[in-house]
Amino acid sequence: MSLPVPVRTPAPASATAPTPAQLLDFVRRTAADTALVASLPLDPEGRTWVRLDGPGGSEAWLIGWPPGTGTGWHDHGGSHGAFAAAAGGLTEQSLAVRLPTEGWKTLELADGVDRERRLTPGRGRAFGEHHVHQVLNESSDAHAISVHAYFPPLPLMRRYSRTGAVLRLEQVERPEEWQ
Repeated sequence: MSLPVPVRTPAPASATAPTPAQLLDFVRRTAADTALVASLPLDPEGRTWVRLDGPGGSEAWLIGWPPGTGTGWHDHGGSHGAFAAAAGGLTEQSLAVRLPTEGWKTLELADGVDRERRLTPGRGRAFGEHHVHQVLNESSDAHAISVHAYFPPLPLMRRYSRTGAVLRLEQVERPEEWQ
């Protein structure tokens, strides 16, 4: 599904940046909006998404995940955020370590940094600005739907590949590339 590139308008100077906890509250409330969740067009082949109005100038998305799809390893370019499952289930695999953001192409991860959590409808999690993870719909037959919010709006995303303990920076994507 090809959507127009969102217009990014900065939050007013008087606005207070939403905290990760406020973003988590927003994504949980939005995930509970059954009419909104049901309105998302689903594609059997690829993820679909709709831009939402997030709180306090944040960037928010409603995302549909066909069976067996995922994001691959990535970060959010220094934004903090939250996401919650609205339908189906998602698995998040994350790293419990702060990675340097610049000056490397390949890192060997230490033992014990891997985390995994399952998110079922209504469950969500907030994360800080240095969060590295991948999100997966591991179901073989059911779509999942989730709500995501980030602040500040995503300035970039770093994409990584992973083989065992080795994490490699593969690409840096900018918002104008997400169409």
